[in-house]
Amino acid sequence: MIRVLVVDDDYHVAHAHALSVARVPGFEVVGEAHTGAEARELVTSAVPDLLLLDMYLPDFSGLDLVRQVAASGERVPDFLLVTAARDIESVRTAMQLGAFYYLVKPFTFAALREQLEGYRAWAERIDRAPEADQHVVDALYSLRGAPPRRAAATRTLQPTMARVLQIVVAAPAPIGAAEVAEILGASRPTAQRYLAGLVDKQLLDLDLTYGATGRPEHRYLPRRG
Repeated sequence: MIRVLVVDDDYHVAHAHALSVARVPGFEVVGEAHTGAEARELVTSAVPDLLLLDMYLPDFSGLDLVRQVAASGERVPDFLLVTAARDIESVRTAMQLGAFYYLVKPFTFAALREQLEGYRAWAERIDRAPEADQHVVDALYSLRGAPPRRAAATRTLQPTMARVLQIVVAAPAPIGAAEVAEILGASRPTAQRYLAGLVDKQLLDLDLTYGATGRPEHRYLPRRG
């Protein structure tokens, strides 16, 4: 489970965000904070993986919170900005500090869910990667921010096809149909059919790897960009 700390100065908004996070599979809320000081204490005590972070807090900004944690030498949680701040400098600074994404209030539950699901896929991929070869790096960058086109397309997938996509996204390297079939618990032709469909939908890329026999092996990876 991905541990989330919700930080917002408005008690009602923070609670609403917490309820929304709890609706997304794979996430649990480990606390709500309404000031920078409260958030700072909970980062240490609750050890969240992700901050759902407002920019405007009564004592110091959400980005100042990130700076304080970094300066302390503690592990800095990943963070997703959810804020009414619309100035470009705030966006630029958030990106420089490593924000996974920047959601401008007001936003829908669907928009938040897309970003959380994108973060979950990114976290699973980075946890499974043995090293950062170019395929892994490309996949990690392509997953950041859950591009709207891909997220919208994913929501329309048949459940088995969506599961195949999830398997490929979480794989530490390009993966073949036989490996997907084993994880899926289905036949290789079935896995191959779903993989080909995902390539047609431009959600996966096909990578041809030539072995010692000179015959190409079809392997799949998340679509770049």
